[in-house]
Amino acid sequence: MTGARTKAPVKAAPPDGTTERAADGARAWLPRRGGRSRRVPLPLVLAVLALLLVVSATAGLAIGSVHVPPGQVWGIVTHALGADWQEPSWTRARETIVLDVRAPRVLLGAVTGAGLAVVGTAMQALIRNPLAEPYLLGVSSGASLGAVSVIVLGMGVLGPVSLPAAAFAGALGALLVVYATARTGGRITSARLVLSGVATASVLTAVTDLLLLTTGRGHEARAVLAWTLGGLGGVGWDTLWLPGAALLLGIAVLLVQARNLNLLLAGEESAGTMGLDVARFRARMFVLLSLVTGVLVAATGPIGFVGLMLPHAVRLVVGGDHRRVLPTAALGGAVFLIWADIAARTVAAPLELPVGVLTALCGGPFFLWLMRRDARRNDERGAA
Repeated sequence: MTGARTKAPVKAAPPDGTTERAADGARAWLPRRGGRSRRVPLPLVLAVLALLLVVSATAGLAIGSVHVPPGQVWGIVTHALGADWQEPSWTRARETIVLDVRAPRVLLGAVTGAGLAVVGTAMQALIRNPLAEPYLLGVSSGASLGAVSVIVLGMGVLGPVSLPAAAFAGALGALLVVYATARTGGRITSARLVLSGVATASVLTAVTDLLLLTTGRGHEARAVLAWTLGGLGGVGWDTLWLPGAALLLGIAVLLVQARNLNLLLAGEESAGTMGLDVARFRARMFVLLSLVTGVLVAATGPIGFVGLMLPHAVRLVVGGDHRRVLPTAALGGAVFLIWADIAARTVAAPLELPVGVLTALCGGPFFLWLMRRDARRNDERGAA
């Protein structure tokens, strides 16, 4: 009919190249250059980081109050795996140090660094804010409160998973509060995000401290207070499986959803027109990220700024496409936290520093620089 209205054609979801350009075009994520940044081939980056991870793990097993030569480290490890390529030339004490004391610690450092890096990467995309990170948003504080509640109040009804379950619930609750508080008029600014995160973290930390001060178990309270500073000490082989499983689950799901994370960088409206149910996708991702953060915090305590620094550093090398950023950030985070733990064990030896203190010393100046860069760009856009 002549006067009938015709339906507008439905736009098909763009090919992956479009989402890649959307990710690369997000000005908040990449440094400004004269033209398109030249990328380093992803296989080369991953190969270099994998080699650095092997070197870092060897150093983590070798360096400490008792130095073990790298050759002996490899001999001990391969002997334990059943490959007797050399005759044992080490003492039983050194074998115990490498296999039972340092190896679980190095593996936990690698798992935690990788997990925090990928969680920070996904949070920055989901909230579309370069300052998003579990520690700054109070997610780690929420997880700490949940874990401390189980320890101090003895609420271990779920057995071995009581601590991670409570940490997960605390992390998810904190993330939802910060997101709801910072989101006004459909937008989240850096200032509101940081203020909401700081306020939420302050309240949760105060409640945690109150629990520790009012408990009648003084020795246990002091141990938990030291745990709240973040550290990798005291881990055993029997506690590594849960953080490892959480990391594998998180990376697998995020890699599958990498294209949707790219779409979010183009804006919520654009992502919606490309076929993404933003609200539902964001809710599912919040649950996943809270689960990974809660399990990691239950194992190590809150360790800050890894999820802030590594994603930004990685994007300088591989661009903004999350199919490239996520695996690179995981390897980079593992390498970074292993070396942070080595420094924590050796800088003030024989005193061992909490690794969370060292990551804060690195991440604090980086956070201030990022804040200044963000404010400068906002001023320039306003002037234009």
